[in-house]
Amino acid sequence: MKRYAALLRGIAPSNPNMSNEKLRGVFDGLGFEQVASVLASGNIVFRSAETDVSDLEDRIQLALNAELGIPGGTIIRSHEELRALLDTDPFPGLTHGRGTYLVATFLKDGAKAPTKLPDQPDPRTRIVGYDKACRAFLAVIDNSEPGKTPDFMSWLEKTYGKNITTRTWLTVQRVVKKMEA
Repeated sequence: MKRYAALLRGIAPSNPNMSNEKLRGVFDGLGFEQVASVLASGNIVFRSAETDVSDLEDRIQLALNAELGIPGGTIIRSHEELRALLDTDPFPGLTHGRGTYLVATFLKDGAKAPTKLPDQPDPRTRIVGYDKACRAFLAVIDNSEPGKTPDFMSWLEKTYGKNITTRTWLTVQRVVKKMEA
């Protein structure tokens, strides 16, 4: 059995149809094993014998839409991919906080990888790199002014569409920890 994390886009924990209990119910109904949620923001870990990630993403998204009315996107990464990403330590010496908001933006399988990193799109954003194996942009955002989203997030969505999802580095670490439990 392979360990996976489903990173769901557009989850609002205040919406009753998007509760962890209901999200886990959809995954259980699809026959996955050891289904668990991480935080209340659309991170579900599970085990499956299936290895076609694109098929898994489609099946899960269809079920979420049909059963809970969730139209967002489903992006899946294996434990191996996420563990390898953590092991690269892309933010050496940095601690997640308002002035150093560490984020990873995951592209859906099949999305075209960048040929080069973009120029720094916003003075509050420093692009650390792109992890090709995990298909993730890594950035440090100065989030000391709440409510101001850097242009980097807008650039990502304009360039890659809605087939992306962003997680804080702390969330990525928690997801991997849950997968290893």
